Amino acid sequence: MPLNIDDLVAIDFHTHAEEPCCGPRDDGYDEFQAGMANYFKNPAGAQGMLPTVQETASYYRERKIACVIFPVDAERETGFRRYENEEVARIAAENTDIMIPFASIDPAKGRLGAREARRLVREFGVKGFKFHPTMQGFYPYDRSAYPLYEAIAEEGAITLFHTGQTGVGAGMRGGMGMRLKYSNPIHLDDVAADFPDMPIILAHPSFPWQEEALSVATHKPNVYIDMSGWSPKYFPPILIRYANTMLKHKMLFGSDWPAITPDRWLKDFETIDIRDEVRPLILKENARRLLKL
Repeated sequence: MPLNIDDLVAIDFHTHAEEPCCGPRDDGYDEFQAGMANYFKNPAGAQGMLPTVQETASYYRERKIACVIFPVDAERETGFRRYENEEVARIAAENTDIMIPFASIDPAKGRLGAREARRLVREFGVKGFKFHPTMQGFYPYDRSAYPLYEAIAEEGAITLFHTGQTGVGAGMRGGMGMRLKYSNPIHLDDVAADFPDMPIILAHPSFPWQEEALSVATHKPNVYIDMSGWSPKYFPPILIRYANTMLKHKMLFGSDWPAITPDRWLKDFETIDIRDEVRPLILKENARRLLKL
């Protein structure tokens, strides 16, 4: 069953497929998820009860919210096997009324990764690709990532980059080896200039680099911002100001499920000073246009 956009309350542009598909969890994975759960005050993660992709589909269907869902390929840096892109895409294909599949490929996989990206778009209907520079340990402007970007751009897919501080490794010894420097949104400016026709989404309020994110999104027509990963009640005033004005057509609702639920995000979104005419743009219409739904 295809998406019925008109019946949807919103489109959540940032949901995670967390549970591994390939047997028992890897050593250290429980500790990693417990740290994330503590950071986000999410008891499900602390108790090892993260939702499966199918459970995620059911949750979103009940709420009439579509979701963009993806794994994160950070095998090289974390040692944790990735959730297979193909499996996430297959489950999304069984839930086409509510799910939009994205994938994730470590740019270090080079041409092999580029071939995988083309195959995922052509054979599995993947609409975009998630990158996490801090988890994947790379600067987005590194030319070694360009073969993968070229494949994504040529296939007409979307890119979504984590920006700003992360809950990954927060409070753990050495931050689990995660380095925040990779996720400054200014690093996406080169990518936006070199791939001007490839949509680029800066995920999250980009603490402590919020103004850099707003600058890039204002300057580059192909750059958007998703507002996931924070409760809206903590949004900085400058983000709300730009969301209401210059960037009202480039802001996207995202929750960061399962770390933050759409129930919590939407409840807090009602309390912040967003103009009435802008709310439907953020919640659904901007995503609808970007995804060409």
